[in-house]
This record gives sequence, structure tokens and C-alpha cells, in this order.
Amino acid sequence: MEMSETRGPDRARGIGGVRMRRRQFITMLGGAAATWPLTARAQRPSERPLIGLVSGARQSSTQGILSAFREGLRELGYDEGRNIDIVSRFADGRDERLPALAEELVRLQPALIVPPGVNAAVSVEHVTTTIPIVSWALADAVHLGLVASYAHPGGNVTGITPYVDGLPAKQMELARAVVPGAGKVGLLGNMNDPKAPPQRQEIEDAARSLEVTVIVPELRNPEDLDGALRLLAGERVDVVIVLQTTMTLSEGWHIAALAIAHRLPTVFGYRENVDAGGLISYGVDQRWCSRRAAAYVHKILHGTAPGDLPVEFPTKLIMVVNLKTAKALGLTMPPALLFQADEVIK
Repeated sequence: MEMSETRGPDRARGIGGVRMRRRQFITMLGGAAATWPLTARAQRPSERPLIGLVSGARQSSTQGILSAFREGLRELGYDEGRNIDIVSRFADGRDERLPALAEELVRLQPALIVPPGVNAAVSVEHVTTTIPIVSWALADAVHLGLVASYAHPGGNVTGITPYVDGLPAKQMELARAVVPGAGKVGLLGNMNDPKAPPQRQEIEDAARSLEVTVIVPELRNPEDLDGALRLLAGERVDVVIVLQTTMTLSEGWHIAALAIAHRLPTVFGYRENVDAGGLISYGVDQRWCSRRAAAYVHKILHGTAPGDLPVEFPTKLIMVVNLKTAKALGLTMPPALLFQADEVIK
């Protein structure tokens, strides 16, 4: 499952033929980089550095990922309440709440802000172009105007990107391995999350080459999930690919329960969804990403400008299979998939 580390293409990518508005980006000029640590320290001169964390997910659904971030900080010598403070805000799966939460955190003047997902990163960057921003799920950042390039971000945003070109197409292959000969595939993802449209485009491109029909129900908020799964069941899709978005991660238990009730096999990008009862996942290890983000925080607190820290691509993808869910669906998982899996939940 190892992948060689490569830098992503520093190019703007169209999303379904629609270009999103880019913000005018502030680049580092002359000796401006040297002012970053002074600015960060000046905000709270007599107190512990404050980290603001804002997420579009439910807090309860991301405990493992957040714990990995805190573990990463502890490994670097940061103890919350002793030499660092963290204040968190959660939108509970409602992206429309993110702008207000971002403004609230910026008013606290933290040393830096950590928005795990790119949806939250966009909201924070709309409010501040001076406070450093570190995201461990910084998908499609060039197109969204968050960074000038992955190798040289140039502004106040950096982090880890979980989006690997070719991964959505691989998930289509996985769906057809789970249900051999599948001719109709459901696609579940909230399109108001900036991560979703590029994934959808790649999956639909792969589907056309395989002559597979893709059904995409309307999904904007958690209340739409019941209707979306009913529609997919009514369309008699063979398998459902769930996009990597903050809301689908946050609503993992809900999605898994609905899919089992409708007897729909599910393919995910996040292993947390399989822990929650989904069938199979293949993608980036979010816990690795969040732990790695702690190193970015450490470097920024010690004076490195965020614009000088290249966006990183994880070097490993993991596959997780839930045999308990397969049994509930009446599926026999292909031995080849079980052999390839990094983890099998029994």
C-alpha cells in the first residue's frame, strides 16, 4: 500500500466546469516572513500560545482524529493547560455555521488556527490573511486560492492534503470488486463541501469509461441523509461510494445504519466510516494526517512562516474491511480484497 511521496500538480483544476471565485492572495514580500513569529507572539504576550480549532464535524465523531493531533503536540513537548491552550468550535455537520465560528475564533487573536477540513479552512481564510492556518485535510487548495502552490504556499495557509489524484477512480474500481459487474453506483456526498465536486467529477469520468450509471441524490445537510439513501435504494443501485467530506465523516454511524437497513454496500475514503459500520474504505489515514499537523504547529510557533512550509501528501493509503457489516448485508467479500486489506474488522 506504500506510495512514493510526490508533490501534487500546481495547477488550477475545474470543478464540474464551474470555477469557484478565488480570493486575492497575499504573498510574502521581502522580509515580511520574519514578522510572522513576532505577530503571533504579540497577540498574547503574557499568556500561553492559543490554538483555535474549528471543524465542520461533530465533536463526538472525530475524537480519534483530534486525539491524534493532541498526541502529536504532546510528543513535541506541548501540554494543554501548561504551555499551550486550545479552544475548539464545531459546526455539527452544518457548513453554514462555519463563517460565524471562524469569525469568533479570529476575534480571540490566537497564535494560529487549525481547521481540519478545507471547508473550515476556506471560512477561516475569508476572515484572516494574517493569522497562520494549518489544515490536515487541505484538499484542492490551489484551485480554491488557499495556497499559491503546494510546494510554495506563499500565504498564511498550509498543511496536509488528503486528496490524491486517482483515488476516487480507485474507489470506483473497489466498488466493482465488492459487487462484481455493478452497473449502477450511488454517489453520496454534500456538494457544498469544497472537497466534493472534484471527487464527483473523477468518479463520473471513471464511470463513463466503465459504462456505469451514477446516481447522485441531493445532499446538503444531515437531514437529507434518510431521503438520499431511500432514493438510492429505490433506484436499486448495486453499491454506494461515499465521498470524503466533513459531513459524511461526521455522520458515519447514521450513514452506516441507513445503508445496512437498505442493504446497500458502501465504499468510503475514511477508515473512521468503516469503524462506524461502513463496509470498506480505501484512502488516507486521517489520524496520521492530524498527528503530522502538530509538526506544522510546532514550526510556526517557533518562527517559520506558514507560506514557507510546503503542503504535504501522505505516503501511504490504507484499506479497511468490516466483515461484520458484510455479514449483515449477506455479502461474501472477495478473498483478494481481504488479502490486500491493512485491517479487517471482525
